[in-house]
Amino acid sequence: MSESVERVEMLRFLLRVQERDLARTRRWLDEAERAAAAEQRREEQAAARRPPAGDWLLDSRHRPQLLHQGWCWELAAGMQPITRAQALEALTAGGVEPCPACHPDAELGVLG
Repeated sequence: MSESVERVEMLRFLLRVQERDLARTRRWLDEAERAAAAEQRREEQAAARRPPAGDWLLDSRHRPQLLHQGWCWELAAGMQPITRAQALEALTAGGVEPCPACHPDAELGVLG
């Protein structure tokens, strides 16, 4: 077999290997793009469930109602942001309890 024929055969072999590798890389890329899109959807759904930002949040889902600090890990959808003055009023007027996890009463200086 001549050198030129042998070189052509080697290059064709190399081409097959590279095409196979490229197809595998494309599969990996497709899988990664699907996973990234799914993660983005999960993050968007989680963001939609988060309560609006605020320093104080009133949770009316419970009786008595609960007051939370904005950073509390017990936050859920449906909570309403309120001002500091409204939070103080809510705790002192009655009917609203401080969250036992984030203790907004201590932060507001309201002694129970």
